[in-house]
Amino acid sequence: MKAFGKILGLSILGLLLIIVALGFALTHFFDPNDYKGQIRKLAREKAHVELTLNGDIGWSLFPWLGLELHDASIATLAQPQTPFANLQMLGLSVRVLPLLRREVQMSDVRVDGLELNLQRDAQGHGNWEDFGKPLPGDAAQPGVASADASPDSPPPPERGRALKLDIDSLTLNNGRVSYLDEQSGRSFSAESIQLSTGAVHAATDIPVTLTAFLGTNQPELRARTELKGTLRFDPGVQRYQFEDMRLGGELTGAPLQGQTLTFSAQGQLLADLGAQVADWNNLKLSANQLRALGELHLRDLDSAPQLSGALSIAQFDLRAFLEGIAQPVPATADSSALTQIELVSRVTGDRNALALEDLNVKLDGSTLNGRLAVEDIAHQALRVRLQGDKLDLDRYLPADSEQAKGTAAARQAEVQGSEAAAVAAGGNSPLPDAPGRQAWSDDRLFPIERLRAIDLQAELSVGRLTLQKLPIDSARLTVAGAGGLLNLQGLSGQVGEGEFNANGSLDVRPDTPLLNLQTRLNRVPVEAVLAGHVASPPVRGLLTLDATLKGSGNSQKSLVDSLDGNGHFALDNGVLVDANLEQQLCQGIALLNRKTLSSEPRGRDTPFQRLDGSLTLRDGVANNPDLNASIPGLRVSGNGDIDLRVLGMDYRVGVVVQGESGNMADPACQVNDRFANLELPIRCRGPLELGARACRVDREGLGQVAVQAVRNRVEEKIEDKLGDKVSPELKDALKGLLKR
Repeated sequence: MKAFGKILGLSILGLLLIIVALGFALTHFFDPNDYKGQIRKLAREKAHVELTLNGDIGWSLFPWLGLELHDASIATLAQPQTPFANLQMLGLSVRVLPLLRREVQMSDVRVDGLELNLQRDAQGHGNWEDFGKPLPGDAAQPGVASADASPDSPPPPERGRALKLDIDSLTLNNGRVSYLDEQSGRSFSAESIQLSTGAVHAATDIPVTLTAFLGTNQPELRARTELKGTLRFDPGVQRYQFEDMRLGGELTGAPLQGQTLTFSAQGQLLADLGAQVADWNNLKLSANQLRALGELHLRDLDSAPQLSGALSIAQFDLRAFLEGIAQPVPATADSSALTQIELVSRVTGDRNALALEDLNVKLDGSTLNGRLAVEDIAHQALRVRLQGDKLDLDRYLPADSEQAKGTAAARQAEVQGSEAAAVAAGGNSPLPDAPGRQAWSDDRLFPIERLRAIDLQAELSVGRLTLQKLPIDSARLTVAGAGGLLNLQGLSGQVGEGEFNANGSLDVRPDTPLLNLQTRLNRVPVEAVLAGHVASPPVRGLLTLDATLKGSGNSQKSLVDSLDGNGHFALDNGVLVDANLEQQLCQGIALLNRKTLSSEPRGRDTPFQRLDGSLTLRDGVANNPDLNASIPGLRVSGNGDIDLRVLGMDYRVGVVVQGESGNMADPACQVNDRFANLELPIRCRGPLELGARACRVDREGLGQVAVQAVRNRVEEKIEDKLGDKVSPELKDALKGLLKR
């Protein structure tokens, strides 16, 4: 028995010596470089690729099956002169005996100078689509095996167990991948690729470090990137993890105009292809000063992927962020707007939709909650539902252009000149000239192209909304639009103790936008409405207005110039601010009395109980034929025009003094019996900002009043003297003679 064991041991030792000797002989006396032609032929016939071996092939056999290639390239058979891949050096070695157990045990794998060239031609065909495919007709040639198995051939038998991979390390130096699309002219590249890993084993942690320079030409951008983390994979269950992932780098290029965007991303990545799920947990993102946290989850990867997750963006300055990447900063009226923004939301979506649910946004001191979604990305279907505590929209409206500022300044100077003249003359100056300066901006109002493309449904409710300096409480806005037609389904709110609502439409389908608006104000403080247009409103009171308006154009000026419509207004419990209507009447009566005023005018307001009338608008001019006002002791009526194009007015007003005259301030303007119940004429012309300060006694019409006063006096004398002594016919004849 001992002899048998000794013989067996010597036999095994002899066999090993023979194998070692054979390996030595093969590696020293067999040179694979002598068979490059046969290797290329096999690659062409079996793998259907064009293999070019310009460098030497080095190899070893036992105990490692080693291979080292230098200066090699691979091309498709369709384009053999255009390499699909180039390689400077590939070095690897595999243990021989584990291969018999379907185990791949490799030492360090090193790849230097790998280049992949991907191209899509003008017909949309990619060169990678030909990789591994034979030329047409090759399969029919004798001695050449078909690329595809026969439909009747049985499938290859399945292995009993999966291939086990074991690599000491993997290193890729100076790799490059390029892509060119001849249809669009776009190109992408990844250069200076450096990849290094630790030991590669299934179901174990694998340290990975990857760096590269990425670039594209449309737009021209270039990025330096570095990726680190720990990779863990289990091919048996198709589960892949990338833990402690850290991606960072810098982005530069033409859109950034010399600026640099520093970015980073962190988190735990998981892809479970068996369960068709992918997760990004502990997500951390940064881009310059922008910081975000969250998590993202994908489900149903193989059919209809569904996205869910959460996102939180810390407070940041949007203006500074945009300036830091050389992007246009919104030209808002308030330069401090968009400097404090933070966001928290759930995220949902699919291939063609993205939504921010349970959205909470803090914007410059305001808080908004609700939902923001693009329900159809391809058709730009935007859905907005927000409610908030307060929002000052004036801060975010576009800033006026220099031309608009110049127009406003010129008109303001015109108004101030008229006002100064009126104050200096104490009301005795001539009528102000009708304003001639345009009051509205020519700046573009509506982004027509964007509105034509968008599909919008929006609902906004705010506790306090400020628009054109008008504070609106409990504001609600509902807008819907598609195909260039936007419908204002409702705009309502409270101003002071009053309320308003409006609806209408904006049609941007034609070259010139068309605006239709129906509005109703109910006892809204008129001074609040005017505050957005004039510095000091000339009138106060509660305004009730019903109006239907339409206009066309894409600027304030064009809309006002084309404004048509009609309406009715009433102003209750009001005050003509800094306008002494009594003084105007006193001057007229003093002229009739042929007396001179002896007291200084008292600057005070003129209260009124009600002022109302109707309006008919044509081409920006509102005609008011039936103005009526109720002022204690006075009855006022008149007619005139309000030119909205220049914010000017031109009115003729008649004032009747009622009751006793004891309240008149100056003896020279006491209303005696001759002037009682006579209508005194007043003319108002000038900028709307002046209000009643633009009114003067109509001296031409005052002469007719004097004649009427004489007639009244003579008629009274006739009545007193003749009494019942003459017939009524004779008295009427005498009165008629006086009228003639």
